Amino acid sequence: VRRYLQLPADQTVLILHAKVAQKSYGNEKRFFCPPPCVYLSGPGWKLKQEQIKARDLGEAGFRVCGYMGLDSMGSSLMETQKLSFEEHCAKALYISDTDKRKHFRLVLKLFFSNGQEIGTFHSKLIKVISKPSQKKQSLKNTDLCISSGSKVSLFNRLRSQTVSTRYLSVEGGAFIASARQWAAFTLHLADERCTRSEFPLREGYIRYGSVVQLVCTATGVTLPPLIIRKVMKQYAMLDVDEPISQLHKCAFQFQGSDRMYLCLSTDKVIQFQASPCPKEANRELLNDGSCWTIISTETVEYTFSESLACVREPVSPVPLIAALQLTGGGDVAMLEVQGEYFHAHLKVWFGDVEAETMYRSPKSLVCVVPDVSAFGSDWRWLRYPITVPLLLIRDDGLIYSSSFTFTYTPEAWGGPAPHSSNTHRAPVIC
Repeated sequence: VRRYLQLPADQTVLILHAKVAQKSYGNEKRFFCPPPCVYLSGPGWKLKQEQIKARDLGEAGFRVCGYMGLDSMGSSLMETQKLSFEEHCAKALYISDTDKRKHFRLVLKLFFSNGQEIGTFHSKLIKVISKPSQKKQSLKNTDLCISSGSKVSLFNRLRSQTVSTRYLSVEGGAFIASARQWAAFTLHLADERCTRSEFPLREGYIRYGSVVQLVCTATGVTLPPLIIRKVMKQYAMLDVDEPISQLHKCAFQFQGSDRMYLCLSTDKVIQFQASPCPKEANRELLNDGSCWTIISTETVEYTFSESLACVREPVSPVPLIAALQLTGGGDVAMLEVQGEYFHAHLKVWFGDVEAETMYRSPKSLVCVVPDVSAFGSDWRWLRYPITVPLLLIRDDGLIYSSSFTFTYTPEAWGGPAPHSSNTHRAPVIC
């Protein structure tokens, strides 16, 4: 474990997907848009490749293969699609009208081309909708509303044709309209009275007429402040202030500009000047390229390391830590680890120190916080906090890292007082 902490050889599986899915009807297949994507990252994959090559299985034995589909009530997958890790996306998934569920998860099965199973990974819960809501959204029912600070995807379909779908994305530090890949953007609500250099962020649900900022989650590249407008029959509605809903058509006007809107032209992102409507001052006429569809997105990240273990079983279920709850203090302190996919074969480790761990449920583990003296004999004279990473380790040595740390804080009398936090050890890849 100490060797792992010095040089973590993590393997990460990242799943990006939309938060809602539109149901298909009859023979019409409404493929999920944007399509679910899978990315593999981390130095552990290269290490695994070298291990497989050392067993004389060659490059072909290392190639990662996968299938993605909808979970089912039984043990098998319903609709599945083979994944190409050149494209990363599952573009042919849909939910049929015979499926009566209101929510489902995507299931990803990964294995090496030599047949060795890597594991099974799940998306977050996806809500099924029949069609975009045409009613005025109420904040009493926020299921389909979009909150400030959440992640969204934007796509455009010229003449409503599926084959012409292009996604707002970022490449080489510039915004592009891509037919191949999509990006997740953090949508921030901003104070309208402030300049771009100040741009303080606000909480709440996004309404039409709000000033917003779009920030690419992967690169941090940002567009100037934009006013989000509702689109009806290719008109930007200037007097609508209702909450935005999933899969709504919207337009983004550059704040302070003379009717300039965010627009695509083939694969380029440009500004388009809308035409005023002589008969109705509260409307502006847009072109096709200025009308975007907005949808919330989710990201789930699974990280594990088998570099120091002799793993024969699949790495799943990969536990996910969501929160920590500390009770007690001083001589005896207990820490509840809350999350998903826990099981009885896991132990909590504080850095390189194993904690006595009790399994409660798939969502809860409880452990005894190790005494601070386990981290050094001179702890009594320390006058600064000690922070250690929190790990979960399976009984066969498989390591699951997390973004959480645990901090021991000296009290006024010189003794240790445990404190938990979820400070990131490394930036999240997305």
